[in-house]
Amino acid sequence: MKGKLLKNKKGISPVIATVIIVAVTIAVAIAVAFWMAGLVNIFTRFEKLEISSAYATLTGTTYTVTVNFKNTGSAAASISDVLVNGIPASSTLGVLTAKVTTSSSATGYDFKVAGGVVPCQVGDIGTLTLTATAGTSGSGNPFISGVSSEIRLHSAAGKDYPQVVVLP
Repeated sequence: MKGKLLKNKKGISPVIATVIIVAVTIAVAIAVAFWMAGLVNIFTRFEKLEISSAYATLTGTTYTVTVNFKNTGSAAASISDVLVNGIPASSTLGVLTAKVTTSSSATGYDFKVAGGVVPCQVGDIGTLTLTATAGTSGSGNPFISGVSSEIRLHSAAGKDYPQVVVLP
């Protein structure tokens, strides 16, 4: 009786078994692909500050240099210093203020006063406003009419974002 019951039972056909195995394999492959894409995205984030405009104006004997930028990277950036011709704004002769404001930190931060960092989140738009007294040739002050000055944003990650501004 036992042998008769087993003879009447049939398994699934080889074609259906193959279809099931292929479907499961494809589902697992898709799941692994999404998981790996998530891992790659986590480890490949980067900061990138893009300078959209920079200009200088002269009012009396005071220059105002304005640099507009945006964080177009996939990670937050931290601006740790502002440099004028390669020298930190806090020690550059003639610089009165070097203030950075971003859309996430609207209060701003003056780099002339002390060290620190200004956070710039992904998509933030920011402005560097640098005020300085006008110098004369041979004074050591880099702010002289008609001379180009390099204004550089330095990030905590060690990246530099330079922009040359011609003083009026």
